[in-house]
Amino acid sequence: MKLNWGTGIVIAFVAFIAFIMYFVINMSAVDKYDTSLVTEDYYKQELEYQSDIDKESNAKTLENDITWKRTEDGLLISFPEDLNIDNITGKVFLYRPSNKQLDFESSISLSNHNLLIPDKRLLDGRWNIKVDWQYRGKSYLFKKAIVY
Repeated sequence: MKLNWGTGIVIAFVAFIAFIMYFVINMSAVDKYDTSLVTEDYYKQELEYQSDIDKESNAKTLENDITWKRTEDGLLISFPEDLNIDNITGKVFLYRPSNKQLDFESSISLSNHNLLIPDKRLLDGRWNIKVDWQYRGKSYLFKKAIVY
């Protein structure tokens, strides 16, 4: 059978379409190439961004900011010593960029200016920590990317 230029063009088109279809199916079926948003309520968080900037500015006015360190028991978050712990309220969000099933949120309940997040809740690796807290009616925000 003789192969003319018309048949060659058809074979090239079919090969190209098969090549593109392979990548389309591969990208949509393989979890490794997941293209979902970072968070489910991304647009809502974007609208609250100015509020977060204001809270971070408030935190910069404090004499001492929140600190953290890894201990044998877990992640120890320390609030400024000069504040009354009875007036501190808020939430701690821990976000794992590689696996959203590990994300969690915890209310702030302090003992001696410290909040301990147990070691069993945290895996080694990168975490984004966000402490959204209030003290005497004023809101503050502490954000940090940490490696636990």
